[in-house]
Amino acid sequence: NLARNGFAASQYENVSANVFELLREYKRAGRQFDMVILDPPKFADTKHQLDKAARAYKDIVLQAAPLVKPGGYLMNYSCSGAIDMPLFQKITADGFLDAGRTGQVVKYLYQGEDHPVGLAFPESLYLKGLVCLVE
Repeated sequence: NLARNGFAASQYENVSANVFELLREYKRAGRQFDMVILDPPKFADTKHQLDKAARAYKDIVLQAAPLVKPGGYLMNYSCSGAIDMPLFQKITADGFLDAGRTGQVVKYLYQGEDHPVGLAFPESLYLKGLVCLVE
């Protein structure tokens, strides 16, 4: 609850919608935010779905990056085990590039200790995130 952390209701907006449609709508309307958090559902269950998933992750970054004010943050998350962190960072960077924005990764995020990673199953390191400062 953000109120418990000192934020008034007027300082944040929680939205549940089709992210692809909503981001395009916000872009058309010229809306901008201090922070955009992208936490979509799993786009790739298997390596066979990798290309389709990469396009989807790139598209949401492409649509979201212009919505972030300079000096703001875009937080991008993935729960697709078929996409490792280096590929996820590349996809995110490509989305920024196509959107005409630049940024920096200021923090890499991974799943907590309650989600152990099997040594013989690297795809079990499936929760990952990038905190990007948008320039």
